[in-house]
Amino acid sequence: MPTPISEVDIPVISTEQPASESERRESLRQLTEGHWIARADLGYVIATHDDCAAMLRDRRWFSALSLIAETQNYENPEWSKRDRKSILSTEGDDHQRIRRIVSSAFTPKSADRLRPFMRDVVNELLDPVCERGESEFVADVCEPYPIPIICELLGAPREDWELFSRLAVDIFRVFNGNLAKDGPKIIAAGEEMDAYMLNLISERRSQPRDDLLSDLIAAEEEGDRLSTDELLSMANALLLAGTDTTRNQLGCAVALFAQHPEQFELLRDDPELAPGAVEEVMRYLGAVRGTARYASEDITYKDVLFPKGTLIFPNFVAANHDSEKFANPTKFDITREPGIPHLTFGSGAHFCLGAFLARAELQEAFMVVARRLPGLTLNGEISWKPMQNGIWGPESLPIAFLEGH
Repeated sequence: MPTPISEVDIPVISTEQPASESERRESLRQLTEGHWIARADLGYVIATHDDCAAMLRDRRWFSALSLIAETQNYENPEWSKRDRKSILSTEGDDHQRIRRIVSSAFTPKSADRLRPFMRDVVNELLDPVCERGESEFVADVCEPYPIPIICELLGAPREDWELFSRLAVDIFRVFNGNLAKDGPKIIAAGEEMDAYMLNLISERRSQPRDDLLSDLIAAEEEGDRLSTDELLSMANALLLAGTDTTRNQLGCAVALFAQHPEQFELLRDDPELAPGAVEEVMRYLGAVRGTARYASEDITYKDVLFPKGTLIFPNFVAANHDSEKFANPTKFDITREPGIPHLTFGSGAHFCLGAFLARAELQEAFMVVARRLPGLTLNGEISWKPMQNGIWGPESLPIAFLEGH
């Protein structure tokens, strides 16, 4: 008979956050040395790479994104009305169907066609930075970088970049843990986004272009279709999943390179190291620090019974520093041999659909930054976002460099 998880003798994760990110990373790494699971406030933290991957691949564990309102006891009829099927939160046949239809639009080829545009965006953002010789890199580059790319992907014109940026800020409030305060702004932004996208969908149906939205509409019209609601959900998912993650991951990367100048010089000397550098940055200091799942039924794993409704939190920080999987896991090394994949993109049914796009965005940004910011160094103290944020990175990142190019 399996032992109920409530009766298993396991460590408890302290509610007191360590003073620094490095201390938190070390405490989580130590956890993986002797335990694969620990008790936390709302559920259980999964700490090892193998167990995170195995539980994420088990389709009986459902995404907890749909429980955000419930866990905060937030009740609003407008919120409930907008609770439509999304690739980020659906499960089972519904999820497989949406993913099957749209997967052809998220290929390496579709990401590669945007690479010249990505380079142009980074260079344009760096032009004024290079004239000054210093930057608050989050505000100057990280924050504005992904919005033009998402707009280009969807086929939205340049004059609407500012609109998308404003809507993204309000929609991202969903991760602040305070729906009582932020709910109305999130709903209003979602409605404005829907109205905009309905017009764009109508335009693309009559005049298809070489963009993702046209691809999704074409997929919709080949037998098994995406409904208009599902197209709207995909647009929202792109904005949600493709903006804040890239902003924060680029910030984490530049912070790391400023703190590890020898690694930055390797990248400057050999731009072909960029793909490996992206993987190592995401392993060592991933912006997506974990995820949440709940048991859709009673689940037995490793002779432990997780009752229906149990929340688990696969912790990517711990998994990506698991010494059973990564040699010298506390060392940042962009020349690390490819092998075990990091889990920052997740695993299983909800593996990041936009992984090819994210990798391309970061690779292009790394190469341009390395070329144009020689002698990159910190120009003050990094201010980090609260560690409990689901998507995490620098709040401010003051840098300087030798000369602009």
